[in-house]
Amino acid sequence: MKHDSDTPSNIERRRFFEISAKYGFTAAVVAGAAGSLLFSEEAAAATAKEERSRAKAAKYKMTIATAYVLGATRSYPIMQLDFKENIQNMTNGQVYVKLAPGGQLGAGGALVQKVQQGTIQAAQHSLSNFAPFASAIDLINLPYFCGANQNFVNLVNSDTWRNTVHPLVEAKGFKPLWYTVIDPRVVALRKGGNGPIKTPDDLAGIKFRVPGSKMLQQYYRSIGANPTPVAWGETPSAIKQGVADALDPSVGALNVFGFKDILSWVTFTKAVPDSQVYSCNLEWFNSLPLAIREGIEYASEVTSHQNLSKVPAARAYAMAEMSKTGVQFYTPTSDELAQWVKKGGHQNAEWDTYKKDLAGSMAKFDKLLEAANTRGKYYVHDA
Repeated sequence: MKHDSDTPSNIERRRFFEISAKYGFTAAVVAGAAGSLLFSEEAAAATAKEERSRAKAAKYKMTIATAYVLGATRSYPIMQLDFKENIQNMTNGQVYVKLAPGGQLGAGGALVQKVQQGTIQAAQHSLSNFAPFASAIDLINLPYFCGANQNFVNLVNSDTWRNTVHPLVEAKGFKPLWYTVIDPRVVALRKGGNGPIKTPDDLAGIKFRVPGSKMLQQYYRSIGANPTPVAWGETPSAIKQGVADALDPSVGALNVFGFKDILSWVTFTKAVPDSQVYSCNLEWFNSLPLAIREGIEYASEVTSHQNLSKVPAARAYAMAEMSKTGVQFYTPTSDELAQWVKKGGHQNAEWDTYKKDLAGSMAKFDKLLEAANTRGKYYVHDA
């Protein structure tokens, strides 16, 4: 008889702990990224030897912490193993990167704080986690400002963004390394709901789970939903029990966090990006020799390119996995999408206060809006 403990995921988990105990955590996660090679004692030993050699030869050590396990990149492309490899190779082995994935050292604001304090050198977290340090960043939550992937990429790679936002972030002790594109937030309806959601009118009376963002709460209220603040850790049970009928993370996030069994329909509304960033402690970065700093910056640029190319494949994997449990997907027509923009978009007067407060003035916001709508040198696929 086959027991639950004999499933591939459980076997892999046991094997991971065995390799970790014998060769160390870093060797286990690097070997684990090679898939089936994790089960090879020979491959694990070779990986451990290489990691020890790299660490010994490096002059500088760099811990990069994330909230996601390495395998998450398959549907949530944060590229942490690629970033590690790129930094090590593009600094000619002078920097050794120790990964701390899966929330080992915390997540979100906790990681931001550790980077600021210099407890760790770098971390991945949501872009919104920077908002307390540079309020202009919260503009990304303005509906239909930079929700589509291309608009987001245009914005954060523009001179306007870097000249406006980066000095504020750096004044608080951070260096933004590169911005991670995941995909826009969606409208995800729980099982038993009447879907698909095609237009804002279909949201009438729906209890929509929202995070603590006042801006997102106002957006969902403006398009006719009933915003229901629920802590992230309590969201799965809230969706199951009907405390909330819908939620809005990207498809990749929904898959990674195990929502596929409790959802019925997902609609691609492209209102707000589900965006991430890798930040670095500025004092530590500036203490490095110029050649090393340039190597880390080049590694950041290259990893960003890898992320952009990975987006459609990650989305496709997440959708395929969710489809297996019966989740269906809907892309609004151009006329339907226009209804979402008309009813909840940032062009409406109700958003002017946010624009003035966060950007500093309407004129400054208009420059950021122009940047978001101006195609730069980077291309990314949109859902």
